[in-house]
Amino acid sequence: MNCASCQKKDCYNGKDCLDIKEEVKKLYKEHEIDVLKKSTAIESRYYMEKTRIEEIIIFSKMMKYKKIGLAFCVGLEEEANILHSIFKKHFKVYSVCCKVCGINKKDFQLEKIDNERRESMCNPIGQATVLNEKDTDLNIIIGLCIGHDILFTEHSQAPVTTLAVKDRVLAHNPLGAIYSKYYLNKF
Repeated sequence: MNCASCQKKDCYNGKDCLDIKEEVKKLYKEHEIDVLKKSTAIESRYYMEKTRIEEIIIFSKMMKYKKIGLAFCVGLEEEANILHSIFKKHFKVYSVCCKVCGINKKDFQLEKIDNERRESMCNPIGQATVLNEKDTDLNIIIGLCIGHDILFTEHSQAPVTTLAVKDRVLAHNPLGAIYSKYYLNKF
């Protein structure tokens, strides 16, 4: 399977290249169909009109979510603060930064950026634990590091969506690397 290299994308017009359509359709139960209906409605009604932030608000309201969790990187605290103020107009919002608990990197023999000073590790399991205790309906990742986002998602009891991806070089726009001839040539 290599859809990324397929030039036809006949699936767009209904072709089932793998002959698994009926088998896969059975995997969609009531909850999954409900999520699909609401997300498809947003796509259909607001195509090219709403930002991702607006889509999250609309989707969350359609899903009747009441409590939203923000798991953010301390390097994006300003953005997290702004997002908190936006989302709190619609929901109860809980936010937790990546350094929660202040666990020393030395406790797990983690590599440090600067060996001359104490460094607290990023704590994605701690972030998930805090939001799990608040019984959030949806958790939003804001710039967690690669790997930390995976651990957070694995340990979150609520569904997770990503609003911002960490990319310190490209202003948190990782696709910028393939839109830039300079970076694309580096690969």
